[in-house]
Amino acid sequence: MLVRKLSGDTPKTVLPKGATDTQMHLYLPDYPAEAGGPPVPEGTPGPDDYRQVMEWLGIDRVVVTQGNAHQFNNDCLLACVAAMGPVARGVAVITSDTPDAEMKRLHEGGIRGARIMDLAGGAVGLDGLAGVDARAHDFGWTVAVQFDGSRILAHMPKLEAIESRYIIDHHGKFFSGTTPDSAEVDAVKRLIDRGNCWFKFAGCYESSRTGGPDYSDIAAVARKIAAYAPERIIWGTNWPHNQVRRTEDYPDDAGLLDLVLGWAPQSALQSVLVDSPARLFDFD
Repeated sequence: MLVRKLSGDTPKTVLPKGATDTQMHLYLPDYPAEAGGPPVPEGTPGPDDYRQVMEWLGIDRVVVTQGNAHQFNNDCLLACVAAMGPVARGVAVITSDTPDAEMKRLHEGGIRGARIMDLAGGAVGLDGLAGVDARAHDFGWTVAVQFDGSRILAHMPKLEAIESRYIIDHHGKFFSGTTPDSAEVDAVKRLIDRGNCWFKFAGCYESSRTGGPDYSDIAAVARKIAAYAPERIIWGTNWPHNQVRRTEDYPDDAGLLDLVLGWAPQSALQSVLVDSPARLFDFD
């Protein structure tokens, strides 16, 4: 049985008022997994569990991302955002064919983003990006784009065509490895320079080739991008760490917070944790 750590030593990093976790997932009972996706995570980690994490880490706001388990059915996401209340927004799965009535239902339910997940288990990949971008743009939403960043050069035409505000997810997920001076990182910087792209610090362990506790390969690239454009960095816990299967492998969220936020200039934490998330996800 996987036991998730929900409390512990207080992080050394003091988060500013309004600090926002922009990457995590929530689940509730009675919403089974949909065909095509992975199972609902063990223990159905939900709002009550996550509130303990918020209190522990000093998080005030949260963006709940649709989990792959529920594919195109956003009902669990809406229920979780409602359960969290005004401090929460959501990132849903939509397509080019999502009707206006459904878009309005999602918007009224606190959804302010659309998810592209071009990896195993994802509901909508990069082939659907243009259509998703068009629907998101109509409603003023942000698009969260996750893919194998090792192939970013091949994907540049699609990324450069995005009209919405958008986020490159999970440290870019350069699965084949990269360095701060690589062509791939230069490509990220060019996208940021276009004015509507942000870069998310979350889930460093999912693509690191060097591994913990320092994740030195991810850290080097993160520092480079954060130094270049600190106002375009956002952060997330990636709770409840869905890829972790054993209690002994479960990360300490306070230690991970201190590590990852240490890769950004400390003078930028207000922007990283409050200002940019507010702009991207329509927080007051």
